[in-house]
This record gives sequence, C-alpha cells and structure tokens, in this order.
Amino acid sequence: MSATQPVQPVQPKVTEREARQVAEAAREQDWRKPSFAKELFLGRFRLDLIHPHPLPADEDVRRGEAFLARLRVFCENEIDGQRIEREARIPDETVRGLKELGALGMKIGTEYGGLGLTQVYYNKALALVGSVSPAIGALLSAHQSIGVPQPLKMFGTKEQKDAYLPRCATSAISAFLLTEPDVGSDPARLATTAVPDGEDAYVLDGVKLWTTNGVVADLLVVMARVPKGEGHRGGITAFVVEADSPGITVEHRNAFMGLRGLENGVTRFHRVRVPAAQRIGAEGAGLKIALTTLNTGRLSLPAMCVGAGKWCLKIAREWSGVREQWGRPVARHEAVGAKISFIAATTFALEAVVDLASQMADEDRNDIRIEAALAKLYGSEMACLMADELVQIRGGRGFETAESLAARGERAVPAEQMLRDLRINRIFEGSTEIMHLLIAREAVDAHLSVAGDLIDPDKALSDKARAGARATGFYARWLPKLAAGPGQVPGAYREFHPAGHPDLATHLRYVERGSRKLARSTFLAMARWQGRMETKQGFLGRIVDIGAELFAMSAACVRAEHLRATGDHGREAYQLADAFCRQSRLRVEELFGRLWSNTDDLDRKVVEGVLGGAYTWLEEGVLDPSGDGPWIAEAAPGPSVHKNVHRPLR
Repeated sequence: MSATQPVQPVQPKVTEREARQVAEAAREQDWRKPSFAKELFLGRFRLDLIHPHPLPADEDVRRGEAFLARLRVFCENEIDGQRIEREARIPDETVRGLKELGALGMKIGTEYGGLGLTQVYYNKALALVGSVSPAIGALLSAHQSIGVPQPLKMFGTKEQKDAYLPRCATSAISAFLLTEPDVGSDPARLATTAVPDGEDAYVLDGVKLWTTNGVVADLLVVMARVPKGEGHRGGITAFVVEADSPGITVEHRNAFMGLRGLENGVTRFHRVRVPAAQRIGAEGAGLKIALTTLNTGRLSLPAMCVGAGKWCLKIAREWSGVREQWGRPVARHEAVGAKISFIAATTFALEAVVDLASQMADEDRNDIRIEAALAKLYGSEMACLMADELVQIRGGRGFETAESLAARGERAVPAEQMLRDLRINRIFEGSTEIMHLLIAREAVDAHLSVAGDLIDPDKALSDKARAGARATGFYARWLPKLAAGPGQVPGAYREFHPAGHPDLATHLRYVERGSRKLARSTFLAMARWQGRMETKQGFLGRIVDIGAELFAMSAACVRAEHLRATGDHGREAYQLADAFCRQSRLRVEELFGRLWSNTDDLDRKVVEGVLGGAYTWLEEGVLDPSGDGPWIAEAAPGPSVHKNVHRPLR
C-alpha cells in the first residue's frame, strides 16, 4: 500500500468525550496532602512547603553514598559506552555485573533483597550511570520506575511482593507494556484483552509496541482490557506476566535514532493464560495504578537529564577554554559565553528541581504529582536545549561522531550522541504535549471542583445552579487574595539576600507576583472560554510552562540558600541561582505576553488548509524517500508468524 493512501484504523473509534472520561476516571481525584506546585498555580506561593530545604536521614545518606562509590567504580571500569553505541547492545557481562552490584534492586526494600535506596539516591545513581551510557540508565529506570517493582510495592498483595520483588532485586529484568501500535496516550482505545477463563485465570490476546526492556525482560507488567460481564466489572487491568509464558512472542527489536542499546520491541500475546493471582489490584484499576506509579516514577527521567547537563557543562568548560578563535578562547566571546552560562545555570536549577521533588517524595509529606510531572516536562525540554548548545559550541566537532573523532586522533567526545539520546525524553513517559495537558488538568482542578458543572453543557439546570452557588462562594474568597501579596513588599524573603551575596529575595518576590498573575490569567481564560477551555491547548501549554519556570526558580533559590547555610559552595550557588532566575524571568515574561497575543487562531486555519489539501502545491519539487506500507502496522490478534527474538539475560 502506498504511504500516501489512507488506511483503515485498526481500532474501533472512540469519541473524544469517551476518551476524556477514561482518562478522568484514572486520575487520582483527592488532594489529601499539600502540594507546593498546586498552590503555585492557584496564586498561593507556599514557600514554607519547600523551605528550609528538606534533608535525607543520616542513614539514608550513608547507604546511598556507599552505593554511589561502588557504582562509580563499576561505571569507570566495566561500562564501555562507545561499545554499546557501536554494537547497539548492552553486553551480557555488563548486565550481569549490574545485577551483582545490586543495581536492579536500588528502589526495592532490603527485606526483599534490594538496596532500599531513597528516591534521592536512586536518582543520583541513574544520573551517574546514564552519563556513561544512557541506554543502561533507561534499562534500570524502566525496570524499577515503571516496571514490576514499583506497582507491586504500591498495589501488590503480600504474596505478590514475596514472589516477585526478591527476583526483581537480584536477577529478573522487568518491563511495562501499555502502548499499542494504534494506542499511545489515549488508552480508551486499548485493544489487548484479558478474557476471564473460569474463576482463577485470564487469557491475554493483543500486541504491544515500544516495550522498553521487553526484548530481554523476565517479567512484564501488562495492561489489558477485561470485558465487562457477570462477576467482572471489567476495564483496563494490570497483570504481572512471566515473559516466557507460552503464547508470548517478541516479534521485533526496534531501532532508534538514539539510545541504540535500548532493548525495545514489539510483543504479541496469543492465548496467554495468566493466573488471576497475578492481577495487580482490582479489575479496571490498571490506568490508576499506572498513573500513580508514574507520580514518582517520572523523576528518574529528569534525573538522567541532570546527569546530561553536568556532562555538557564539563565538556563546554574544557573545550571552550582551549579552543581559540581571533586570538582568545571561544568562551571569552560573548556569543559562546552566553551558551555556557545557560548550561551552567540550567543544570543548577534542574538539579535543584529533581533533588527537591525527590526528597519530598521520600518524606511523603506532600503530594508531588504536579512537581514530578513538571520536573519531567522541564528536564526533558531543557536538557535537549543544553545538548544542542553544546553541539553548537563544539562546532563541526559537535556534529562529528566520537568514533570518527578518535579515528583521526582527537578526543572522542560523543556530543552528537548525547543530543540524539536525549531527544526521546520529550516523548518518553508522556510527551511534552501530553504533559502540558496532564499538568493543566491538575492545575485547574480546584476550579473544576467548584465550577465544573457550570461549564459542562451536559449538566442539568439544577446542577448548574448548585455549581453557581459553590463558585460564587469560592471566588468571593479567592479572587481578592490575588490582588496583593508579599511579592509587593520590598523586604519580603530577606533571608535570601545575605550580605555579600546576590539578591535572590527579589526573584522570590517575582515568583510570588507571577504566581498570582498566573492564577488570574487562568481564571480569565476559564471565564472567557468556559467549556471550550480544554481545546485551548496552546494557552494551557503556556500556562504550564510559566508554572514550570516559577517552580524551577523557587527550587533554585531554596537550594542556593541551603548550600550557603551548610557552607557548601554557597557563594557560587547564589551566583548560579541568580543567573538562572534572570534567564528564567525573560522566558516567563515572553510566555505571559503570548498568553493573549499569539497566532493560535491563525495556526488552526493553516492546519485546516493543510489537511484539506490547499497547500499541496507547496510540496512540489521534492521526492519522498519513504518506503511503502501502512502508516500503522496491522495488529490484529492471532498467533505470531515471526521468529521470537526474546533473549532473557540469565
């Protein structure tokens, strides 16, 4: 079939409303704990929730630092990142070494044979190993952050934990299987089924795509739809499945522009019998389990982005200090110096965001679902920018591969590989566009709780009347508080302006003012667009990006003050925080301006023209090198006709 010909969808159609209802039902509805980011979007700058900076327990530090020391030695001596890039595979002996080191069980409790590291030290370990090989970082993260260990820790039975966590801690690699060939971030159309077989089993049928670790996994977390019927509430449900079960075929190992050592594949289930005892949670709870798991699981990705930023800074410093142009090092030229300043300041802020969110996750005092999502969104975007700037600083050498550089006698700096490897982070575990919508939904939750029925066209007049009364009371109390605050008081947050240091108090006052302005803007948008608010994705994306910048500024200032108070590079930290906040404020001002002055309406008209064929003349004069075939591969259930490329690493 020609790539230009339309193909029939392989999934049944689901309306937009039905898809949203599925996503909404999977949301964690309640806010039982405070959230700094949630308050920030509501115009309430709760600095007390993050300052003073929370600290890990001494024993957690001792255990974490001891493991990091062992891991560093292993990374220096046993991991060959360029070999992994060249062969597109992590050597079996490297994986065995990681198992012996205990790296598979970093987040698993000691009672199950794991290391019992905190989220803070787990993230530091991922940043370290990911700097040597992002593919290994992805393997360890997929196994522990979203694979079998995390959902079992949170939702598994005692029997399931006893059966699987010791294996995951020492030998069994796990994978998470949700995505399908025609199902990405819209799980309402999930096609893989788990049909009850008597009272003690289910039978799985379907195809899963982009199964990170799936090629080498021993255990799988599989999301499948249980049909509704007598004795079965049905819905998307989570299962632990042995990867070598009869009927499972890994049909293909995918290859990507980056992360070439990633063991990512296509997995087919045909009449796979799974005992009911291997179901995680209740029927229909699968999406809620997945989203709750990701609340902290998302922190692993920005942690590796921190490692990437640190490496970019190191290479930028070393290279730009020795490379001369027009009689002086390129770092001394303002155009290059601005890029170095951006990398340094952003790395400091991103580490502040990840460490703060991770420590809050460890303490479990705050609800960090928005903070973790912001960290993922912000980290993935900024890391790509930092790697791109490093390639630019390196010039032609940044575009050249490390192998080519070494072959002609120069230092093998894999800058172009770093850029390729980081690019997937803007798609992994929720694309930037999906993260915008997810965070925006949480950010406006308070408004929808009191006024949602008022703007819902399907609600009865009586429901709208009750919602109107609730909204009147809420906004009568809330709106006046957005008029003024500590951000307008010159002496506010004075502890962030110690003698001899840059003034960070002025930045926190800006954040407080910005938080109230952000809340007012959100309210005005809801009043203007009401039920159409959910379609204004450009506006919502900018709202979220402003919140991300304000959160990062807050974290950077709090981290700088913490380092100053403990005497650990305090003066330098204040300088980096000041630089970051000044850079961030410029981005925030631009985003605020684009809330109401943008090309969103015009863009929609152009899109309609593109889809309607009005601009096909613009495509003339080129040839399309794409091959033939359907845009989306057929994924009908049935037996596999492919060779099984599953290769468990024993």
